[in-house]
Amino acid sequence: MGLTTPAAPVAPEGIHDAETLAKLIVASLDDSKAEDIVTIDIRAKSSLADAMVVASGRSHRHVGAIADRLIEDLAAKGVRDVRVEGLAHCDWVLLDIGDVLVHVFRPEVRGFYNLEKMWSAEPMATRTPRPPEA
Repeated sequence: MGLTTPAAPVAPEGIHDAETLAKLIVASLDDSKAEDIVTIDIRAKSSLADAMVVASGRSHRHVGAIADRLIEDLAAKGVRDVRVEGLAHCDWVLLDIGDVLVHVFRPEVRGFYNLEKMWSAEPMATRTPRPPEA
C-alpha cells in the first residue's frame, strides 16, 4: 500500500490568479476580525506558492474560528481541497490553498516565528553589502 499525495486545491472559474485568491482570503480574514493581516509576494523566493497571507487571532478559539470561517468561505466560492495543519491546537494554523499559503497565529507564536521578516527580507544575492562596523 503506497502513500499518496493529496490533490492540490481546486479553484473555480472566477479565480484565475493568486492575487484574486489572496483578496478573497483577506476579505474572509477581515470578516472574522483577524488582526494584523499581511500579504507577502513570494513568487521570486519560493516555488511553493505565489503569495503568503499572515494574520493573528486573539486566542486559541479565535484562531480556530478564523481558519474554519476561511475554509467555509472558500468552499462557498468553489475552492476545494484546502490542506490544513495545526487546527487541533490552534496556536498556528497553516492553510495551503495552492497558489496562496495562509498562516493564522496567536500573537505570541507569530512574534516568535516572525515569518514576515523572514519572507520579506531581500534574497542574499540582491543584498547590498554593509561596510564593517568600527
